[in-house]
Amino acid sequence: MSAAGRRTTVRRRALAVGALAVALTTGLAGCSDSTKTAGPKGAAGEKKPAAAPENAVRLIGDGSTAFTGAQPHQPVWKKLKPGEKPPQFVVFSWDGAGEDSQKLFSHFRKVGQKYDATMTYFLSGVYLLPEEKRKLYDPPQHNAGSSEIGFNDTEGIRDTVRELRGAWQEGNEVGTHFNGHFCGPESGVGNWSVEDWKSEIRQAKSFVKNWKTNAGLTAEQPLPFDYEKELVGARTPCLEGRENFVKAASQLGFRYDTSGVNDQIWPKKDQGLWDLSMHLVPVPGRAFQTLSMDYNFMVNQSGTKTQGDPNMHEYWGNQMRDGLVQAFNRSYHGNRAPVIIGNHFESWNGGTYMRAIEETIATVCVQKDVECVSFRQLADWLDAQDPAVIAKMRTLKVGEAPKGGWTTFLAPQSLTSAKPLAPAGSLTSAKPEPKRPEEH
Repeated sequence: MSAAGRRTTVRRRALAVGALAVALTTGLAGCSDSTKTAGPKGAAGEKKPAAAPENAVRLIGDGSTAFTGAQPHQPVWKKLKPGEKPPQFVVFSWDGAGEDSQKLFSHFRKVGQKYDATMTYFLSGVYLLPEEKRKLYDPPQHNAGSSEIGFNDTEGIRDTVRELRGAWQEGNEVGTHFNGHFCGPESGVGNWSVEDWKSEIRQAKSFVKNWKTNAGLTAEQPLPFDYEKELVGARTPCLEGRENFVKAASQLGFRYDTSGVNDQIWPKKDQGLWDLSMHLVPVPGRAFQTLSMDYNFMVNQSGTKTQGDPNMHEYWGNQMRDGLVQAFNRSYHGNRAPVIIGNHFESWNGGTYMRAIEETIATVCVQKDVECVSFRQLADWLDAQDPAVIAKMRTLKVGEAPKGGWTTFLAPQSLTSAKPLAPAGSLTSAKPEPKRPEEH
């Protein structure tokens, strides 16, 4: 994206992840290598073969997207056997995924291949729309051509499409972070109606399905998927507007949402969508938890200053990494609830959070029975299970290992009386830190 767009992104994200998610705390109140073929994938399943037949390619619309057969490198999940311990799932995800001069998208594709980690890339639709075509975007409750994160240029669109193409072919998921990233109590997505969200979703799809025409890049290769079928989940800007978004998404056939805040317990469905929201995780050395996202660690460390004290960068990165690993360990050795982590392709505080994420991936994705997957793959596994098993696992508290072990806990005779717990650290009981001013 353009330099102006990048500056706007940083400025707005310092306000965003918003009134709801900025430094949420409870303590104050409280994986797929494109070179691999089918093979074992832990106790959960195995990978499908890599390639679709060449004659399966069918261009869609103006050729911006294409049907190329089933996505390569997808696990074949199996229902847990009676008494079987569940895998430990970890999801790494990226908001507003796009390739710019920092080349973080391409870098983390390589990291994913190295550690057999598939991820979810939430694309901002305006990153496939050139600045000169900005009026094609008609955001709800804003003037046509408005965007808080700017638009893109031809080179940025070409680079982003290249990374999206490769990411999908390696088994990763392409979701959506919508378009203009409007946040805040007065003009943000929190005020959008169900119909507003449907309009925003239609436009996000349109920018993906027509990037060749809009950017004049007709000679480029298409994205190798049908976005109408590929797009099954999202994270809203600033985690705002979730209630009406979920209503809209459920009517449009989405399968999951990750726009809320949860404790580390097993997920449930909300209006037919899996609620795969991010988690509250420890902040080592502090007496509270924060959201499992780079932005929230930053706000707790340097406020809205995206480049705080250089002498603290290493410590802050270690703090985030260690907090995420602690969160992983309490699930891994406890209730085995999926660990959900969100990030941005940003070099805040000298890139320390990018280092923290990479070191977390290197630490957790290589461990026994661990599946570093996309949201779509996690939803696939959840849908493959006996609902009574999921309900029983939801009775386990954060970090709680089943008494008597998994063999006893998930024995068939133990599944009939499960009463899931309400999340202990829900938004109604959490006291966020005081709202910080917007950075200018």
